[in-house]
Amino acid sequence: MFSWVNKEQGGRNKDGEMYQTVTEGLQQLYTKKLLPLEETYLFHDFHSPALEAADFQSKPMVLLVGQYSTGKTTFIRYLLEQDFPGMRIGPEPTTDGFIAVMYGENEGVVPGNALVVDPKKPFRKLNAFGNSFLNRFICSQMPNQVLQGISIIDTPGILSGEKQRISRGYDFSEVLRWFGERVDRIILLFDAHKLDISDEFSEAIKAFRGQDDKIRVVLNKADQVDTQQLMRVYGALMWSLGKVINTPEVARVYLGSFWAKPLQNTDNRRLFEAETQDLFKDIQGLPRNAALRKLNDLIKRARLAKVHAYIISYLKREMPSLFGKEKKKEELIMRLPEIYTILQREHHISPGDFPNAVKMQEQLQHYDFSRFPSLKIKLIESVDKMLANKISGLMTMIRDEESKAPPAMVSGGAFEGSQDGPFGQGYGEGISAGSDCEDWIVSRDKHKYDEIFYSLNPINGKITGVNAKKEMMSSRLPNTVLGKIWKLADCDKDGMLDDEEFALAQHLIKVKLEGYELPTELPRHLVPPAHRKSEVAEILYNNDID
Repeated sequence: MFSWVNKEQGGRNKDGEMYQTVTEGLQQLYTKKLLPLEETYLFHDFHSPALEAADFQSKPMVLLVGQYSTGKTTFIRYLLEQDFPGMRIGPEPTTDGFIAVMYGENEGVVPGNALVVDPKKPFRKLNAFGNSFLNRFICSQMPNQVLQGISIIDTPGILSGEKQRISRGYDFSEVLRWFGERVDRIILLFDAHKLDISDEFSEAIKAFRGQDDKIRVVLNKADQVDTQQLMRVYGALMWSLGKVINTPEVARVYLGSFWAKPLQNTDNRRLFEAETQDLFKDIQGLPRNAALRKLNDLIKRARLAKVHAYIISYLKREMPSLFGKEKKKEELIMRLPEIYTILQREHHISPGDFPNAVKMQEQLQHYDFSRFPSLKIKLIESVDKMLANKISGLMTMIRDEESKAPPAMVSGGAFEGSQDGPFGQGYGEGISAGSDCEDWIVSRDKHKYDEIFYSLNPINGKITGVNAKKEMMSSRLPNTVLGKIWKLADCDKDGMLDDEEFALAQHLIKVKLEGYELPTELPRHLVPPAHRKSEVAEILYNNDID
């Protein structure tokens, strides 16, 4: 638990408020400082519903989005390593609704209408999307260890064409935007044979605008193409995403085959294993960063709420008191981009903090500007003080408490033992190759290295750095890397290499050229036999010292 209690002040902050946890601190700051500003200026009608206790207390959530048959449901099955209630998998569009896969002592399904009235679940505000959505929304509960750390949201497979978008009966993009604001990670899944981004998929990705730091991309079923095709597929995917995700930073893309079936093409097995482990690490770290993510989202929400208050109060100020209200309203709506520029200069606001002008113009059509509230400076100042003072203190407490008691990482399912045993990433490869062999692994190629060694004219069984330099530089590795290899290979630190040390240097060069990293210290199994200390002699030496 994150403690917000300051012992020196009797567990109270400067305003006399007591926070037992960071979650409680965030909730109280929102309720007392930000919520009054949102309610006054109709923020919930224009942008996002009010946050509730469950929004701050819920587990980290992962949202899966993709076109049909890209493997979203199979991906969940892969992580959990078991079926979940309500699961349907097939090549055709099978998932026709949203499924929240969450932890529960008893396995079962909770329908959407019952789900949105549960105060312990963070879905109460989804009630605004009506029965058309709620009839296609369920919560699948099961006692799975993975779900003790995260919750997973499965979404309907996205199809192309206008007909599908209309037949849903609810605003699909708005539902995705609602989830995007509240989840910790958004995973876009693509099939190696299905890279086209349909109109609806494009709209879905655009719904996550402002949440770019949460987005990750998974290119699934990558084992079904060979290496050359995979390079082309990856390039095509990045080109397609570049047209939809308008950000200078490239979204992180993970390649792999995320199901428990044999790989169809094993040429890139090592790449897939490394990518899988990277994705696992990203998901496993979500509980550790959950408090910081909620804090970050609260700051973004506060900045948007302030800008919204300036816009609404400006429109109110420009309205005439008696006649010509409708005409003035239309004029102000048309001038909205210009008004943004005026407010930007007047209040020193970044252009990126303003909401989308076109969408705002559409929403403003339904309101009477003369009934908008005027600017209340105290509400703005209260939010400013929260951002300047309270948030920074809370960030400090998060770091302090995480260093003392870091939250448990996601475990169980596919995460269990992913780094342990002989099938962990890198086990028996690169620098660790030969660690479980009795013989010195370098000796297998030592006859080849000896030929080179004796051609360098050793003196008294050793060659100098000058003689070794030209041969080692033929590898074309940078001098910084070769210098590190020299330090690792020169076991007796005499500035020269004997035949075993030279063979070790060549082995380390080979390891590096194969793409593996070098260690900071030479592992015990790579130490040349002639330079290994006798364990008996070492014990006797230590006893003499004692």
